[in-house]
Amino acid sequence: MSKFDVIGVGLSAMDYLGIVDEYPPPADVKICMSEFTKQGGGPVATALVALSRLGIKTAFVGKMGDDESGVFMLKSLKDEGVDVSHVVIEKGASSPPAFIVVDRNSGSRNIFWSESNISPLQPSEISHDFIKSCRILHLDGLQMQAGIEAAKVAREAGITVILDGDTIRPGIDEMISLTDVIVASYNFAVNFTGESSLKEAMIKLNSMGPKTVGVTLGEKGCIFLENGNEISIPAFPVEIVDTTGAGDVFHGAFIYGLLQEWPLDKIAEFSNAVSAIKCRKLGGRAGIPSLNEVKIFLGWNW
Repeated sequence: MSKFDVIGVGLSAMDYLGIVDEYPPPADVKICMSEFTKQGGGPVATALVALSRLGIKTAFVGKMGDDESGVFMLKSLKDEGVDVSHVVIEKGASSPPAFIVVDRNSGSRNIFWSESNISPLQPSEISHDFIKSCRILHLDGLQMQAGIEAAKVAREAGITVILDGDTIRPGIDEMISLTDVIVASYNFAVNFTGESSLKEAMIKLNSMGPKTVGVTLGEKGCIFLENGNEISIPAFPVEIVDTTGAGDVFHGAFIYGLLQEWPLDKIAEFSNAVSAIKCRKLGGRAGIPSLNEVKIFLGWNW
C-alpha cells in the first residue's frame, strides 16, 4: 500500500496579493489596494493543498530558502497536512516571491515573479524510494531536471505521472514524453506546439506520449482528448474575486477524480467546480473548498 496518494515535485512561492479598483497604466502612479493578503503559492504546492483539503494524503518535494518567506511557506504546507519531509532548505537563499495585482471588476490579474537566488532542485536531491511511495506523481516543470528524474523513477515503478503544462522551458519535451496526463493552459498548448488550432495542438501533445491531454480555458471551462475522443465541459458561473491559482486547484481536483477512478467527463466537471469555488476569494489557496463544500455546490447524488 502506498504511503502517499500524491507526491508533487515543483515550485513553492510566496504570493503577495492585492485588489485594485482599476489596473494602472504603465506610468508613475500610486493606487491604494482595497484588499491585501499573503499566501503560499506555486503550481504544484497549491495543487497539493487542494488535494489535502479534499482528504488526500500528499507530500511536496521542492527547494526553499531559510528566509522568512521559506519558513512561512513550509509552515503553510504543514498546516494543510502536506508532508514536507523531503523539502530541501537552502541556507542563505531567498525563496521565490510573486507579486499579484488583481482587477476588482474582472477578477483577472497580472503576476510579477522571480526565482530569486535559490538554486534548482537537483536530480541527486530526489529520493527514489520516496517517489515510489505514491500512487500519482504531479509535476509543474519548474524544477525541470529533478522533475524528469522523478518522472523516470515513477514510470519505472508504474506510477501515473501528471504534468501541469504552463511554462515552456528547456527539457519540457522530455518531461512531456514521460507523462501519462498533461493538463495545459491554452497558451502553453498552442505556443509550445506551434499549432494555431487547439485541436491540432492537443493531437500533437498526445502524439508525444501522454495518453490524456487536457486544456483549461478559464471562463469557457476545459477540453480533453483521450483515445481519440474529445470531451468539452463548460465552466460554472460564479462571482469571481480572483483567478490566481485557478489552474493549480483544477489540477489538484483532477488528480482527486483520477484517484476515485471516475470517468473523464465527471472528473472534468468536478475540477471545474472546485476551481470555480476557489475564485470566489482572494489568493490561490484561501478559497479552496473542502469535499463537503464541493458536494453542496454540485448537488450530485454521491
